[in-house]
Amino acid sequence: MSERATRVVAVANQKGGVGKTTTVVNLAAGLALLDKTVLVIDLDPQANATSGLGLERSPGVSLYPVLTGKADVADIIQPTPYANINIIPAEIDLAGAEIEIAREENHLAVVRREIDRVLTAGVFDYVLMDCPPSIGILMTSSLAAADSIIVTMQCEYYAMEGLSVISQLVQQMRESGVNPDLTIEGIVMTMFDVRTRLASDVVSEVRQHFGDLVYDTIIPRSVRISESPSFGEPVLFFAPSSSGSIAYKALAQEFIKRHSLPV
Repeated sequence: MSERATRVVAVANQKGGVGKTTTVVNLAAGLALLDKTVLVIDLDPQANATSGLGLERSPGVSLYPVLTGKADVADIIQPTPYANINIIPAEIDLAGAEIEIAREENHLAVVRREIDRVLTAGVFDYVLMDCPPSIGILMTSSLAAADSIIVTMQCEYYAMEGLSVISQLVQQMRESGVNPDLTIEGIVMTMFDVRTRLASDVVSEVRQHFGDLVYDTIIPRSVRISESPSFGEPVLFFAPSSSGSIAYKALAQEFIKRHSLPV
């Protein structure tokens, strides 16, 4: 894949409930506060990233009609209430995209084709894709379009299993030639409970296996993080002084630093 000014990052884990969407929404907010322009692409039919950024689900406003040739991608990009953040929302019909995309001759390239059209405008510093929590065509097509992947991992016992599945998927993408430059750029440990020894043990084990891939920033288990989606706000705006907000601000800074870009 050729070098692009815009960094396209898929946030993925085939296991649900590991802080994936929360990380997309709040990393986008953190980057926006650092004056980076961000496009969030919600590829999960549950549309939690969409509602988490203050938008209602709207029939026909998602990547689904774009992938089926019934809409232009430029017409689907929506503003959010937050400066520097735009979104391609999701809707329940997006679940049908799995079947529609499968009929395409080169189905793994369809998401990349549409994202490339967005990138030619040169508007965004980052594209963050919230992948569905399953290894289906939507996720694999998203990984085919990405420069890199961030994997979110809950600080619990079975976390390593999910990471090994994602690692194998990345290797298959590279070796098959679908996306030879795809990398795991980082692992974000989420829902860290300071009261339990298990959480610390899981972080230590993941660091032992994956070293510098693991972000220094650890996202705590936080009531404010849990509450903020119901208000349609990233925690950075909902509770700016909370531990969750502070952690996601730190993650955004670390994320940019990994790309050697000025904060």
